[in-house]
Formats: sequence, C-alpha cells, structure tokens
Amino acid sequence: MPAARHPLLSPPDADPGRRRLLAAALGLPVLGAGALTGCQADRAAPVREEPVELSIFWWGNQLRAELTERALRLYTARNPQVTFRVTWQANSGYYERLATQAAAGNAPDLLQIDDNFLAEYAQREILLDLSGHVADSRLDLSGLPESLASYAEVGGRTMAVAAAQNTPALAFNRSLLRRLGQPEPQIGMSYQEYLSWADQVTQASGGKVAGTMDPSGDYRPFWLWLRSRNAELYRGRRLGFDADDVVDWFDLWQRARSAKSTPRQALVDRAADGDPSRQLVVTGDSAASFCWSNQLADLQSHTEDEIDLVSCPGPPSAHWARASMYWAAFRGTRHADTAVDVINFLTNNLAVGEALGIERGLSANLGVRRYVQDNLTDEAVKRSAAFEATLASRFGPAPAPPPRGHGKVRRLLTGAAESVQTRRSTIRAAATRFVNEAGAALAE
Repeated sequence: MPAARHPLLSPPDADPGRRRLLAAALGLPVLGAGALTGCQADRAAPVREEPVELSIFWWGNQLRAELTERALRLYTARNPQVTFRVTWQANSGYYERLATQAAAGNAPDLLQIDDNFLAEYAQREILLDLSGHVADSRLDLSGLPESLASYAEVGGRTMAVAAAQNTPALAFNRSLLRRLGQPEPQIGMSYQEYLSWADQVTQASGGKVAGTMDPSGDYRPFWLWLRSRNAELYRGRRLGFDADDVVDWFDLWQRARSAKSTPRQALVDRAADGDPSRQLVVTGDSAASFCWSNQLADLQSHTEDEIDLVSCPGPPSAHWARASMYWAAFRGTRHADTAVDVINFLTNNLAVGEALGIERGLSANLGVRRYVQDNLTDEAVKRSAAFEATLASRFGPAPAPPPRGHGKVRRLLTGAAESVQTRRSTIRAAATRFVNEAGAALAE
C-alpha cells in the first residue's frame, strides 16, 4: 500500500465560537476549562509568532488515518499557526522507511513507535528526551497509570508517551463453544488447565475444531509464561531466561500438538500473516487464539459468531499496563516545544480521546479513558474495553521496554518454534540454538 502524504485541511480560526462549530461538525464534545481534572488539555499552548508545520508519520490503516487526522485538526483549531504534514502507511516497511529517514537526518518531527524499537531509537539518539518537559509539566503524565508512564522510560529518561494501552489476550469463539456445549476459558487458568480445556474442546468437536492455536513461536504468551515462573524475557541487555526454560515452553506445546489440541500446520500457516479474516478463531477452525486486546473489534467484524477475550493462561499478574504504541519526537526537530505540546494534547484532551476511540487501544490517560468508555456504542469495542478494565487491577509491575535487538529475538523465536513444529529440529537443539543466537543479537 503506498504511503499517504498530504497536508491537513486549512485551519479555522481558533476563537471559542469557531471551536464550538468545529466540535459540532465533528460530533465531539465542547470542552471548557477544567473539563477533565488532572489533565492540562485546556491550558494555554506556547505563544507562536510564526507559522509552524510539523511532519508526522505513523503506521496503520485508513480508519486510523481518518481518526488521527481528526485529532490533529482539533489541535490546529486551537493553534491556527500550527499545521501538519501527514504521512502514513501500512505496518509492513514502516520501520525500514523510518530508519532511512533517520539515517539521513530528516526523520519526521513526530512519529509513532512501539516497544520493539523504542529502546533502540532512544539509544541511537534519534528520539527527543522528553524528561525536561515532564519535569516542568509541559508534558503532563499525571493522568497515566504509573506503570504505563514508566514503560516509556529508557535509561531513566522519558523518551516517548504511550499513545494507548493494550495487553496480550486470549480471544475465544463464544458461539462455537456454545454449539459444542463447552465452557469458556477463564481468567487465571493455569497452562495445564488451559490445555486440558483445549483437549476437551477438540474431542467434543470430533476433531474438527482445534481447542487452541499453537503460540510456541509468539513472544507475547512466551513472555507472560516466563513472568509466571518469576523469569523475564530480558534482564537489561541480556536474556532473562535460559535454554531449559525454552525446552519447557516448546515441550508444553509439543504435547498439545500430539494431543491434536492445536490446528494442523497448513491451517497455522494460513493464519500466519495476521489477516484478521483468516484467524482461526474467526473461521471456526480453532476455539481460541492469541491476540492484542484492541484487535477484538477487527476480529469480530469478520464473523457472525461472538468473539470475546480473557487473559492469557497463567496468573493475571504476569500481564502489565503495556503501551500498544507511543508518540515520540525527533531529536533533530526545529520545533521541540510545539511537538511536545502536540503529544500532550493527544494524550490529555477529552475531544481527542473521543475522536480516536480505542482503535489504537484504551486511552492512556485514565480520565480520558473513563470518558471514552462511557460513550462507546460498538458491542465488540465495549467488550474489549471491559476486558482491559477487569484486568487493570490485577496487572503486575511493568518490565523495562525491550532492548535493542528485540525484533531479531522475536524472529529467532518464531524460527526455532517452526523448526520444532515441522520436526526439522529436536526441542533441545532448537532451544539451545535460539538462546545462543538471541544472546548474540542483544550483544550486537
């Protein structure tokens, strides 16, 4: 998909009357001073004598683009001298393009980034250090859960701000389970209990439905499983586990495959590209699958069956308040204060929260989140928000963001798991190779 790049619409005047007209046109609430306690959405922005154009770059689909541009127009309505040059594209190729821009010294003023690359870009001094703006409250993070705010810190510095919150989840097909007369998976199930449940589902279907997807190559459940064993994916710049942990993980899923509780390899391969319409929990080939919590609405849109979420197997405390993605600023921007003010606005403004909804995940600011949740109408979106709300009080402490090399570690885990699934490698050999190669990747 080609990148979309264009300036936003010409700004209207920023007087209160025009702001009310804009809000009415967008179907958004009109905010006055003090509309959200603890948020600084309506405080005076820095005085700007000259026009400022900020470049901004994110990945996503057409819907995300429409919602984000709507939020940016709200900022321009309040600050008519600030306009935006927008570029967005699909996830594929996003970081390659961003790396090229950064190497040339012309990265966008504002950019979307996730925890796969946050530490790397911070350590390469590509991102603007936001710590000073946080310290003097020009960037107000007081409305964020502490663990969510700290999950944007690298080496003790605030390098980004969570654009939204989500968490790994287990999606299950409620309608399918009802047709099979089987119970739903529950929050807090141990892995043994979960796999017994999956085996029961498979048997009830006469082998036509797999109880669960095989997530042995998925770093998300692997990380949560490690945390349930008092281990971590990383300890600083080192792996937080050893080969014996990986052997136990691979063996767990080998036993599930032997019991026919997971789909045959051809079905797993069909769903591997992440297309929601081909996910086996949607097609009915599997009763449960692993996903991000904010993906529920997208999954639901491709089936008449009802899809819902529970936490991944293991203790809920293995989960944490995770940033689905962040907003960050380029260290070389010529408009640092303005860029940070935009991030503050996107984080703390009620109308922005209303405009963005939970397409990226739940609003990072708790006050905005409550407001948005109270006004949701889509049933799948409501279920996604309710899941996050239920889990929030059970979250454990957040780990540090993944270190540089995390992307390669993820790929190595997938490759090692696939070598076991296809019997090209023994579990011990694959685990040992993965640990050695992953350790080397972190040391690069």
